[in-house]
Amino acid sequence: MQIHQKKFSKLTTTELYQLLKLRSDVFVVEQTAIYQDLDDLDYQATHFFIKEQDTIVSYVRTMPYGVKFDDASSLGRVVSYPNVRNKGYSKALIKAAIAHLFQSETIIRIEGQSYLRKFYESFGFEVISDIYLVDGIDHYAMELRKKGSST
Repeated sequence: MQIHQKKFSKLTTTELYQLLKLRSDVFVVEQTAIYQDLDDLDYQATHFFIKEQDTIVSYVRTMPYGVKFDDASSLGRVVSYPNVRNKGYSKALIKAAIAHLFQSETIIRIEGQSYLRKFYESFGFEVISDIYLVDGIDHYAMELRKKGSST
């Protein structure tokens, strides 16, 4: 498994198309969430993905401090095609994303779908909110703090 890490400007047009297609196939079609995926945050994101046979099959993006949240960095758009969901790709991508953010950041905040609470807690994220709706899906705000940081 090879993890690719790229800033928006370094993505090829094929990679950009594939990651947007993956997000649309899963979030919009499979989960039937009608929402604006193209949120202008991709420009500032670092994109992490895994390919199989030259096709992106698993993906996550990170945002530096102050982009999505005023007081924290973030990761999100965690997504994999159904046929690769038991291969550990999302776990590997999240670990890489956390390591990347903790090079310069001390707090990572996410909006995790409620059914994935235990999954995110396995990385050390802690729930910091009650359940709330995002695009018709139950979510929790969750945070992970870098060990040894005072913030």
